[in-house]
Amino acid sequence: MPESQIAPAVLLRSVAITFGPKVGGYTAVQNIDLSVSPGEFIAIVGPTGCGKSTLLNASAGLLKPSDGKVEIFGVPLHGLNSRAGYLFQQDALMPWKTALQNVAVALEPKGVLRKEAEAMARDWLRRVGLAAFVDRYPHMLSGGQRKRVALAQMLIRDPEILLMDEPFGPLDAQTRQIMGNLLLELWAANRKAVLFVTHDLEEAIALADRVVVMSAGPAAGIIGEFPVPLPRPRDIAEVRLEPAFHHIHKKIWASLRTEVQKAYAQGEGATQ
Repeated sequence: MPESQIAPAVLLRSVAITFGPKVGGYTAVQNIDLSVSPGEFIAIVGPTGCGKSTLLNASAGLLKPSDGKVEIFGVPLHGLNSRAGYLFQQDALMPWKTALQNVAVALEPKGVLRKEAEAMARDWLRRVGLAAFVDRYPHMLSGGQRKRVALAQMLIRDPEILLMDEPFGPLDAQTRQIMGNLLLELWAANRKAVLFVTHDLEEAIALADRVVVMSAGPAAGIIGEFPVPLPRPRDIAEVRLEPAFHHIHKKIWASLRTEVQKAYAQGEGATQ
């Protein structure tokens, strides 16, 4: 199929999401048009409360748009998006299961036999650098290690779309860089479509092919889309030293700054 005819992995068309009644309710986002190509890494940034996570939830099928539609690989989305994996800011590991069991359990809905599931889980834990920690329980792992388990838990299902909601937010700066490089390494091996929400503009630029900027809420919209023409593979720490990186950062921040100031003025607080 010619490239021009390949359906987007995720397509949001004229999407609006209102909580409560359409008249008098709270409109989180409106008039959202966003297309994510197969294999494309998109980062979404914007002020606190602008509806970044709302867009992920709509793409996951967890929220139904009040207006507009969501398509997944050209098919209208009704119900949960079975072709996507979702990594939240707070991990959802089961404290009574080991790392190996937490990863293997993700294959239960597919009916994979326990022995095969554990073999696959062991391999994924190796890929994320936790081969020596398969028998550890979540309370025995550091924050970065738990995040690696959660990443393996998502990827073992081989989703075609990765939805990631500030997944590295709770981590310290050094661990965030390590996790960012690990994510890029795993993504480069078998590129999936990625929607990555972050409050950190530098992180967005270092990871993504394209950065999408949202306005302040309510009724937030997309105010800019910026390609990131930095060569791959990238190292999170090193790429931030490149002059081209600072040029892109300056350009995007010029668009984002006013919206951050609006969010502050509304008393919501904001982060760059």
